[in-house]
Amino acid sequence: MARHKGLSFYRRKKKWNIALIKEIFSWLAGILVALFLAGVLNYFFGMRIGMVGVSMEPELINGQMVLIDRFSYSLFGPKDGDVIVFLPNGNKNSHYYMKRVVATAGDKVQIIDGVLYVNGEVSPWVSETILDGGICENQLVLKFGEYFCIGDNPNNSEDSRSANIGPIGEEDIVGRAWFKLKQGREKAGFIK
Repeated sequence: MARHKGLSFYRRKKKWNIALIKEIFSWLAGILVALFLAGVLNYFFGMRIGMVGVSMEPELINGQMVLIDRFSYSLFGPKDGDVIVFLPNGNKNSHYYMKRVVATAGDKVQIIDGVLYVNGEVSPWVSETILDGGICENQLVLKFGEYFCIGDNPNNSEDSRSANIGPIGEEDIVGRAWFKLKQGREKAGFIK
């Protein structure tokens, strides 16, 4: 009997190429890991906040976008000279404030004749004469978990000297401002 060499309705079973399947899954796993790491890094180091006002000039100008590090303060607290981002008194309805830490827990802060003193010594963080001492006209001793913050442009800044803000509690701090993005003629770079 002769077989017809015409149409055949039988399909050949295809063999799965195991090496190709492993390669596809390794690429998918790599992509998922990269997306996860990008999300984690963005959450901890990539929060963007815009500077409101002129209180931090010349370091930061009004409207300039800043990246916030939310991770490092979970390990170590703020230190003198850090520019922190906080919500005054934890008020979630307020805009974020950015100010420089000039004193930490246990420090004694006072403004005498327009000069900021921390523990009896002139603070290196404020070079301008301060016109309004606010609550620091009398000596203020910071408690555990409190930080005294002031703007780099202190005469145009609402900061820890104001009775409605006062010392910043550790629980109100969002993170550390660490990188400023380009704004007009201002250059991008790390915050001093």
